[in-house]
Amino acid sequence: MTRNDEVVTTVLGSCVSACVRDVRLNVGGMNHFMLPLDGTNGESVWGAAVSAATRYGNVAMERLINDILKLGGRRQDLEIKLVGGGKVLADMTTDIGARNIEFVREYVRDEGFNVAVEDLGDSYPRRVVYFPQTGRMRVRKLTTVRDPGLVAQEREYLQKLGANAVDGEIELF
Repeated sequence: MTRNDEVVTTVLGSCVSACVRDVRLNVGGMNHFMLPLDGTNGESVWGAAVSAATRYGNVAMERLINDILKLGGRRQDLEIKLVGGGKVLADMTTDIGARNIEFVREYVRDEGFNVAVEDLGDSYPRRVVYFPQTGRMRVRKLTTVRDPGLVAQEREYLQKLGANAVDGEIELF
């Protein structure tokens, strides 16, 4: 989230990002979430709301929009751009990207927002560069991955995702 002439960037596979800005104030930001919903009210093993905002769509969307509104933004002035949700590992039986896309489309519809542009789905990862002050968004489609070992690791990770907290520290800056 920024009010300044800064750039926000991320790389997405099955994750989704929403780039949101208030077009009147030229303030905004980008979120990045791994899974659609956290139904634990921030009490999951993932920890506090800051941590949940990087993992769950419902937390990430609420947090970004509320941060813009706290700076004086208005709901009717929000511009929303959606990107990601690729099925980057073709051998995965669970299509997390499709679930993320379904969630974010339903969320913006239920909240009464209009989507200015979207680049969702397909089978490739993306690198996203977003300029919140102007609303410019650049998306580069990256090459897809065909690695059976990576697929096995991803399956194992998905099984552990809801049950174990992530070790290590995260520095917010």
